Amino acid sequence: MDPSSGSGPPVGDLQVGPSPSRRTGSSAAVPLSRYESQKRRDWNTFLQYLKNHKPVPLNLARCSGAHVIEFMKYLDQFGKTRVHIQSCPFFGDQNPPAPCGCQLKQAWGSLDALVGRLRAAYEENDGGEPESNPFGTRAVRIYLREVRESQAKARGIHYQKKKRKRTNKTTTTSDGSSSTSNNITLL
Repeated sequence: MDPSSGSGPPVGDLQVGPSPSRRTGSSAAVPLSRYESQKRRDWNTFLQYLKNHKPVPLNLARCSGAHVIEFMKYLDQFGKTRVHIQSCPFFGDQNPPAPCGCQLKQAWGSLDALVGRLRAAYEENDGGEPESNPFGTRAVRIYLREVRESQAKARGIHYQKKKRKRTNKTTTTSDGSSSTSNNITLL
């Protein structure tokens, strides 16, 4: 896709048939869930991106984690999340008091969800081994981690792994005996 075109990402230009689990014997089509519809749109957009890739169109078999990262960087031009650069006076400020000229980018959560949907779509449509899935490569995971950390610093938000809290729950039965169970909840 030509990043200088200025138009939105191509969506829905290619049609991918429903997955085998969605096909029915009757002529009435089963409506796709919101997730499945979004996954199909994302998959079609990625295939269109590969088709329009410069200097040479790519086929899916030659796609690597580097191409996935390139695709995510291409999508930044359509982002709506302002990410402050370090020289910006609002860097690290969660609620800047005034507008600034920092670029808009795709939010980390959106990119993470996109990669998850494309990873699933690749396995459904290509049927390849999970090890050959370009959306699950180490480079893609590292890129997403770097995006998350840079966006967190730019907004003054620190992501931490959720800690597990163990709680003991004691239950008394009708015969007077008691039992204890451990429940693990994420904080």
